[in-house]
Amino acid sequence: MNILPRQFYERETTKVAQDLLGKILVREIGNQRITGRIVETEAYAGFDDKASHAHKGQTPRNSILFGPAGFAYVYFTYGLHHLFNIVTEDVNFPSAVLVRAIEPISGIEIIRENRPGRDYHELTSGPAKLTKALKIDKCFNGIDVTIEDDIWVEEGEEVLKSRIVSAPRVGVGYSEECRYWPWRFYIKDNLFVSKK
Repeated sequence: MNILPRQFYERETTKVAQDLLGKILVREIGNQRITGRIVETEAYAGFDDKASHAHKGQTPRNSILFGPAGFAYVYFTYGLHHLFNIVTEDVNFPSAVLVRAIEPISGIEIIRENRPGRDYHELTSGPAKLTKALKIDKCFNGIDVTIEDDIWVEEGEEVLKSRIVSAPRVGVGYSEECRYWPWRFYIKDNLFVSKK
């Protein structure tokens, strides 16, 4: 086991978002373990990013974003879904990477229990699907992902730059010019990349 250290996340957010591709997300539920290769991410960084929850300043909801890197930021959206992010960069510079999709490696039977009736490629191919499959909710907000606890990220395979696609982020049409920033990253031709 080689858990990514805090220094990995204390870097420029779009770089972290790209470098997370190919890394292994690990989730322990009781004595059972789920692992999946990260195949899609999105970057949200700083006060100028109008798609970021921190664009207008610090609130009780987004306070984790202003803390140290390497902690989970989990929020509830549309009254339906939890989304899992990892804080990046420096304290008081609010930034994070949204983990949008993983390719299951192990614990697939647990994932199927959490996502019954879903086709294999629909199990974790989107940020809300991922959190349902891994049973991630608001209780994970603020958890340190650089230690072995309920969830963490390990080294995985290096993804060649030629296989990384950058595109505009999803669902941020309200963010004016920021909606066009190519801060969504995914592994080309991977079947678990979200369909938007």
